[in-house]
Amino acid sequence: MQIEKTKLAGVFILTPRRFGDARGFFSESWSARAMAEQGLDYAWVQDNHSLSMQAGTVRGLHFQSPPHAQAKLVRCGRGAFFDVVVDIRRGSPTYGQWVGAELSFENGRQILVPTGFLHGFATRVPETEIIYKCSDYYAPDCDGAIRFDCPQIGIDWELDDLEPVLSEKDAAAPGLANFNSPFTYEG
Repeated sequence: MQIEKTKLAGVFILTPRRFGDARGFFSESWSARAMAEQGLDYAWVQDNHSLSMQAGTVRGLHFQSPPHAQAKLVRCGRGAFFDVVVDIRRGSPTYGQWVGAELSFENGRQILVPTGFLHGFATRVPETEIIYKCSDYYAPDCDGAIRFDCPQIGIDWELDDLEPVLSEKDAAAPGLANFNSPFTYEG
């Protein structure tokens, strides 16, 4: 597995090897042993699978706060999307900064999102499937969001001429300016 560091400490792009022949391919998308050898020791407790019917669907920017903060391992099951991670750890030298990566069925890339970061994505094509592992169970009382187009963050979602398709919750999410993060940078 290829593991790429990003400018945000703890956020990695993982590209599993694919072994293909005339039938298709096989890929080991996660190996606890291989990741532990790289210092990435996660205990996943839940797998989620979402489908976005329209290109330009934006989900995020989401987080789950302590005591049920979630790390995520995100990949594309079908289609393509632009995946974004934003540092929201108070005191972090990269607070409010973001990284993005194109995840698609074709490229097989994944992004590892640690706790203390926002996560969101924008679909590139219709009928895009997003599959992700979580390190804690969903807890509605710990669910939070920051507006996807927050000017303090300044994400280029690369939507071109697509009008963003948002949920009511995401459309009403606040910006980062008055956000009191429940996460603290621990160096």
